[in-house]
Amino acid sequence: MTVQSFSYSSFLRGPSQVLPSLTDADVILERRDEENLVLTRVERFEAAATGLRIAARSLAILARRHRELAEEALAEELPWLTWLPAEERLTCVRELLADLMAGADTGLLIPFARNLASWRSTAEVWSDPQLARELQGPFGGDGPAISRPAENRA
Repeated sequence: MTVQSFSYSSFLRGPSQVLPSLTDADVILERRDEENLVLTRVERFEAAATGLRIAARSLAILARRHRELAEEALAEELPWLTWLPAEERLTCVRELLADLMAGADTGLLIPFARNLASWRSTAEVWSDPQLARELQGPFGGDGPAISRPAENRA
């Protein structure tokens, strides 16, 4: 898919300069102090949402019937899964599939994206045996003592 970028301020000054780009591409409006925005035509948005919903449900059906094949398919797309211990890998695949299905149904994919990032970070830790050992504990003590904050009397 083609994407074109414009500054948010140029869109505010002259939307008629930006909107024609939607004929052939999605538009990213770049903002300085906020997340960027994406403009797309409804037809492209609905096609992507429908495709995602069908793909997520199809993968979930595959996972229920042929768990090993679904795990293999995800592992091919997410090669970092191999760094997870076997029992964690299965949990990861199940959680990601559940989040993807829920997101496909509701249109809320941020929980899936957050869980994906979390599992990837976990896999990266497992890829370093020394770091993995250190993070499994035991952890000595409760940390340094700190004084109690003074009461705020207003």
